[in-house]
Amino acid sequence: MSDIASGAGDRRSKGTVTLVHLYPREMSIYGDLGNTRALASRLRWHGYDVEVVGHAPGDRLPDEPHLVVGGGGQDSGQARVEDDLARVGDRLVELAADGCPMLAICGMYQLFGNAFITVEGQRLPGLGILDVTTTGNPTRMIGGIVLDTEWGEVVGFENHSGATVLGPAQQPFGRVLAGRGNNGTDGTEGARTHHVIGTYLHGPILPANPTLADALVGWAAERATGRPFEPVEIDDAYADHARTRQVRRLLAADRRR
Repeated sequence: MSDIASGAGDRRSKGTVTLVHLYPREMSIYGDLGNTRALASRLRWHGYDVEVVGHAPGDRLPDEPHLVVGGGGQDSGQARVEDDLARVGDRLVELAADGCPMLAICGMYQLFGNAFITVEGQRLPGLGILDVTTTGNPTRMIGGIVLDTEWGEVVGFENHSGATVLGPAQQPFGRVLAGRGNNGTDGTEGARTHHVIGTYLHGPILPANPTLADALVGWAAERATGRPFEPVEIDDAYADHARTRQVRRLLAADRRR
């Protein structure tokens, strides 16, 4: 399934970006489809055309995707995609190593790691794109969360029972300022390797954090065109105001605990 979206008017396109959304039916039940919509919109606003490809189990991946995103799902949805993810996993690993930007949210973040260990002790292998291991936990980590990241303060909503631990050399996506993060104890949240970001933040994360969205957009545009990203000025006043209010509220609540 694909959809080609271009900007309004007769402006000259700066290039076409192929955006792959992994398992939109099975792994986007927490609003993570909003990340795909935000990326497609911002690419158009910056002057690029976008081909959005929804990858379902059994589908063939595009030959040269420029950006890959995947969301969270219930355990049943995650189970339905595991076999297909193993089928296309080698290609995703190659793309990640080649610099293809990727955003993996919650369940997809776990599947991009080394393994998920169930509460019963069963070890389910992941793709190993990120050096993280997740263990099932009877206690859920739920609530608003604020991170300190390379792109400034990032706000979102976490809702996960898995406790994720980073490998010794694995860089986190951010440091927790308010909330629980990867495991509620070490202050890390998510993981980042090159242009691959894994995180537990829903929200969806990108509409509320446009600077982060444009980092992914820029990497994808450069991959698609072979030229430096050519951004235009976008009025993000509403998103910035909403994020600032959320950050202040969550930090104040965290200090009162």
